[in-house]
Amino acid sequence: MVNGSLDAHLFQSNATILNWSTRYQIAIGVAGGLSYLHQSCCECIIHCDVKPENILLSASFVPKIADFGMAAIVGRDFSKVLTTSRGTIGYLAPEWLSGVAVTPKVDVYSFGMVLLEIISGRRNSPNQVYTSSSYHVAFFPVRAVSKLHEGDVQSLVDPQLQGDFNLEEAERFCKVACWCIQDNECDRPTMIEVVRALEGLHGLDMPPMPRVLAAITECSDGASML
Repeated sequence: MVNGSLDAHLFQSNATILNWSTRYQIAIGVAGGLSYLHQSCCECIIHCDVKPENILLSASFVPKIADFGMAAIVGRDFSKVLTTSRGTIGYLAPEWLSGVAVTPKVDVYSFGMVLLEIISGRRNSPNQVYTSSSYHVAFFPVRAVSKLHEGDVQSLVDPQLQGDFNLEEAERFCKVACWCIQDNECDRPTMIEVVRALEGLHGLDMPPMPRVLAAITECSDGASML
């Protein structure tokens, strides 16, 4: 694809900055693509490795989901599938770690993580934050939920946009992302619901803090003090 993969445009310092309308287009496009894989193909296809590196961009920045090497196929008479495939750390839903059969909701979780990176223009990976007396682990998804509850979505958006974005859309995107990364797959929306919510056609309540993500951060903080 002419414009390479999404990660290059979000994370590389020498890349062209994606404006808000382009990010909006990419998010809607990826969500629509996953929705098609899950619900419109003859059989449900679970990608299993949704991440910016696997989202390719055309000359006009239309996204295409790539690399189906880990994909799993679920017959329409079934809802789950056992697979030994594993995606990428940082985008893995909690159920991957328990070894249970997975559903399309693992892609929903990964999409939520990608959506947060589209919004922020930075990796979600935990960073060590130092103060004069200590340090703690800052995990962006946890911060995103906290700031969303505080009504401070603006601080989550990529500063390279210099405030040139639609605040209502950004808040909507943050809500969708935070629902997608819920611990329990039953609490996550389907990709069709994600598309409708991103487009503003379906309202969303305020999402709760995902307990697993918060616990990981708290454990990391505790370990840092030992």
